[in-house]
Amino acid sequence: VQLVESGGGLVQPGESLRLSCAASGFTVSRYAMSWYRQAPGKERELVAGISSIGGVTNYADSVKGRFTISRDNAKNTVYLQMNSLKPEDTAVYYCTRRAGPYWGQGTQVTVSS
Repeated sequence: VQLVESGGGLVQPGESLRLSCAASGFTVSRYAMSWYRQAPGKERELVAGISSIGGVTNYADSVKGRFTISRDNAKNTVYLQMNSLKPEDTAVYYCTRRAGPYWGQGTQVTVSS
C-alpha cells in the first residue's frame, strides 16, 4: 500500500489549490479515505473524509463550504479541492486510508500574503 500526495504549495489568501493522493496497492473505491492536516505546534486534525460505499463525504467545520473531497476511481486517486484559502489553512496535509491505517508522506500548504 502506498499513498503519494502532491499539489501543495504557496498561495495567497483567497486562492485555490487541489491536492492529489495517488494510491497503489489497493483500490480507493473500496476503502474510506481521508485528508488530515497538521499545523506547526498543533495536533493533527481530520479535514475531510469520503466513505467507500456511496461516497458519502464529511468535513471539519472549519473547511465546510470551502473544501471538497472526491475520488477518481479510474485514476485510483483521491483529491482535496481547497478554495478560499486562509492563512489558518497552512499545514502539512496527509492522505490516509482509514483501514490500516496507512498515511502518505504529506504535502505542505502555505497560505500567506
